[in-house]
Amino acid sequence: MEKSLQLPSGYQELLQELKGRIRTAQVRAGLAVSRELVLLYWSIGKDLSQRFASQGWGTKINERLASDLQAEFPGVEGFSPRNFRYMRALAEAWPEEAILQSLIAKLPWGHNLRVLDRIKDRPTREWYLRAALEYGWSQDVLVLQIKSRLHEREGKSLTNFQRELPPP
Repeated sequence: MEKSLQLPSGYQELLQELKGRIRTAQVRAGLAVSRELVLLYWSIGKDLSQRFASQGWGTKINERLASDLQAEFPGVEGFSPRNFRYMRALAEAWPEEAILQSLIAKLPWGHNLRVLDRIKDRPTREWYLRAALEYGWSQDVLVLQIKSRLHEREGKSLTNFQRELPPP
């Protein structure tokens, strides 16, 4: 018969605190991996864009790169011809590293793809990416907000905030 273990005072509180810290660390690690992936994809896209422009590379290069990289890194996803086209599109949409660091790399790759696919002008793209970052939108919510044209409606509703709220 197993003897019942008497837990010391404060054990449950410590356990809950440790669980919270572990979960926070897991989320932060996931975000760091996502950030590094977006930075890698942007840098690959930048290189491809420059070489396509200066050396006249054709789109068949994407297929060859995909094949060679998949052979070198079996089981690693993200190196498809289609994804190489997205990498170039990302680098061409945001050629400056400043916007990349401050906004683009803070969101997962899928969020960036949804915006690239659905929105053509840069200010609107940035508006949705900032909103997704600020409000923690999932990809599905981001797509719904884009489809509903939220950026066009935002700020257009009549309110009495200015008149009724006390000054800060």
